Formats: sequence, structure tokens, C-alpha cells
Amino acid sequence: MGSAALEILGLVLCLVGWVGLILACGLPMWQVTAFLDHNIVTAQTTWKGLWMSCVVQSTGHMQCKVYDSVLALSTEVQAARALTVGAVLLALVALFVTLAGAQCTTCVTPGPAKARVALTGGALYAFCGLLALVPLCWFANIVVREFYDPTVPMSQKYELGAALYIGWAASALLMCGGGLVCCGAWVCAGRPDFSFPVKYSASRRPTTSGDYDKKNYV
Repeated sequence: MGSAALEILGLVLCLVGWVGLILACGLPMWQVTAFLDHNIVTAQTTWKGLWMSCVVQSTGHMQCKVYDSVLALSTEVQAARALTVGAVLLALVALFVTLAGAQCTTCVTPGPAKARVALTGGALYAFCGLLALVPLCWFANIVVREFYDPTVPMSQKYELGAALYIGWAASALLMCGGGLVCCGAWVCAGRPDFSFPVKYSASRRPTTSGDYDKKNYV
């Protein structure tokens, strides 16, 4: 039961991380306007994401605009789109693979092959977390570098948005969850007695007198 609990806990963490990664991908808050002027009264705040940019007025009114052309986007935005969407889709594949190899399901016959399937699913989840870290860290590096660049005007400086922090947390959950799934599958492969007990009862055979044999076969 110990290895099964590890797999279930890891799968739950991976699912939460997957939802967080989808949220980070869709939110338009990868870059947020930095307030560096001495005047704290600002008319508007600008948010920039992978798919749209938003302007929030001081009155609370928000207006968002989807990017018109993909080819007109910067290289980092195009790469971040591809890597983030790829990580989300790969996590979906990892979900099906992990469910097929999990000890709480009967999709695959219990044995070493089932443990290898679960191990593959956990490794895919961990790889998804690493893959999602690439665009997140790339974007953060660009924002920080431009923030401290004296040649960049004050009005064009941005800070790290909430979507980046959500993405980092999601990546950590994916890697931790994938590691737990791998540990559970590894323990199950090495110690089958730690897995879910599976018992088979043989049918009772009739005796020469016509009665059924009352012995229990387990």
C-alpha cells in the first residue's frame, strides 16, 4: 500500500501542477508595468502575456487585445507559446500513461510491465515541469535584464507578473509529483508486497459425492 499511496499523492500533485500551468499559459500577466516615477498617481497599468495585452485604467476598467499577427511577435513570445503549449499537451499524455500504469487501475495486468508504464508516466510529468521552466526563466531573465538596463526608457520597464510565479509553482508541483510517481512505481517493481494486494479465488470443485469441496483457494 505504501507505493500505491506514493503514486496517488504524486498524481494529485501533477494534476494541480497541470491546472496551474494551463492558468499561467492563459493569463496576460507575464509582464506588468513597473512604477518607478516619484508620482504614485498612475493613469493605467499595462499587462503583457503570451496571447494578449491588457490595459487597466485607474478607474478599474480593463481592456484587452489579442495579438493580431503571430509572425510579428518577438522570438521569446513565440518560443514561450510553443514550449508552454507543448508542456500542457505532454502532461495530458502523461496523465493517461500514469493512469494506465497506476496500481489503483486495472488497465494493465499487475506486474513489472505495469510498474514500467507508471514509471514512464512519472518521468513524462517530471519532463513537463522542466520543459515549462524554460520559457518561464527565459521571460524572467529578459524582464530583469531590461529593468536594470539604463538605455531602456522608464515607461518601457516591466516587472515580473503573477503568471510567472504561478508557472514556477506549477513546474515544481509537476516535477515533485512526477518524482513521487516514479518512486512509487520503483518500489512496486522492487517490492511487490508493498503494492495493492490482488487475490484470486478458485472455483470450488465438486467431489465424488456430488457436494462441492469446502476448501478455500486463495
